Amino acid sequence: MNDNIVQQFQKKHESLAGIVHLVTGMSEAADKVFSILQEKATTKVALSEFPEEFGQKLDQQIADKGMDVLRPPFNNTDLPAAFDTIQAGISWSDFAIAETGAIVEFTTDDSLRLVTALPLVHISLLRASDLVTTLMEAAVPIRIFYEKNPLNANVSFISGPSRTADIEMRLILGVHGPAETHVIIVN
Repeated sequence: MNDNIVQQFQKKHESLAGIVHLVTGMSEAADKVFSILQEKATTKVALSEFPEEFGQKLDQQIADKGMDVLRPPFNNTDLPAAFDTIQAGISWSDFAIAETGAIVEFTTDDSLRLVTALPLVHISLLRASDLVTTLMEAAVPIRIFYEKNPLNANVSFISGPSRTADIEMRLILGVHGPAETHVIIVN
């Protein structure tokens, strides 16, 4: 892991009102996610798809706490109404871009984007080795993803909480999406 890239990403993402957590290993990552959920008094959470070693520990913690969980595959006839009561969404990022402070998530299922777009709190995880320095470097994996999925590729760039300035020209967070974002970088 290049510590300079991690620090550059953290500085930029936090300048955009996001929160970055640095952890060592999947177990510590699951513990951090669970501590954020507890801090927010979360009772209902939506999950995207995760690496198995992370998902198992988080599933156990959520089950022990008795939280309601919405997980893929989602019933598209119930969406997005099913997300109305979800307090937190947890997703896995494909990579992140240090110069922009944005996490990047690929999906071929539109419903998975609701995990990042609708809950008030969005928690995203990624491996430190999946950070790139520039937007130019991001072009290669994006192009490969589109070439493999030409009919249904979705790429989301997420750079902190939802923001708008169309209300009396004042910047307001969380009007059209998450009011709080956490990025957990796993070393």
